Amino acid sequence: MITRLALLALSLVMPASTTMTAEIEAPITVTSRDVEESNAKVRDAYGDLVTMWTGEFRDVGERFAAPRLARYRRATQTACGPVLPSNASYCPTSNTIYFDDVFVAVQAKAAGQALGTDGDMVAIGIIAHEMGHAVAMQLGYYSRRSYDNESVADCLAGAFTKWADRAGSIEDGDIEESFFGMAAAGDPTPQPTGDRWIDARNAARIGRQAHGTREQRMQNFRDGLDGGPSACMPKLQPKA
Repeated sequence: MITRLALLALSLVMPASTTMTAEIEAPITVTSRDVEESNAKVRDAYGDLVTMWTGEFRDVGERFAAPRLARYRRATQTACGPVLPSNASYCPTSNTIYFDDVFVAVQAKAAGQALGTDGDMVAIGIIAHEMGHAVAMQLGYYSRRSYDNESVADCLAGAFTKWADRAGSIEDGDIEESFFGMAAAGDPTPQPTGDRWIDARNAARIGRQAHGTREQRMQNFRDGLDGGPSACMPKLQPKA
């Protein structure tokens, strides 16, 4: 049996990489079979993601360089610096999505237990979000503000879900799982200390590392789910 507590923080590992973590209120236990099944879902979704974005890039006269997937479980050194357990991140330097496969399986099981489903779209959503960073960066979009980057990635994850729905790959409960995953990964609301200098410093720190509140993340995902890729990035508007 494997037990893993998800991290409570949501932050960028470093400017050259993008990271997605989520909060779970209590320990979730997963088996080796749970992890294997989650990995299989991720592999299948990765193939669909590559198919979708290859086509979308072709439609706008660009070429998509599909990032590779790399699983890990211990702190690992990458071309963008170290990646930590209980995490997933995209490294543009090596064009690689790194993900702790136990962490991803935990997210899926947490959603499944909460919603009475298999929770697989939470695992898939983590990879779709990191793929969104790859899409945005390959089209030349990168902001110094963390939230700008994360909101685009959440939106593009929603656009993938729209594409998967049209392709007939969405099952009952998948959309609810997607929103559950976005809400669970929302930034915690800073609690005021009464000291305006400390509060300002905390707000600035969260602003530099922001992924968005649960409401913002769900809305950004919804924008992509409703409007497709062009709702997330003008450069993904197909040429006439």
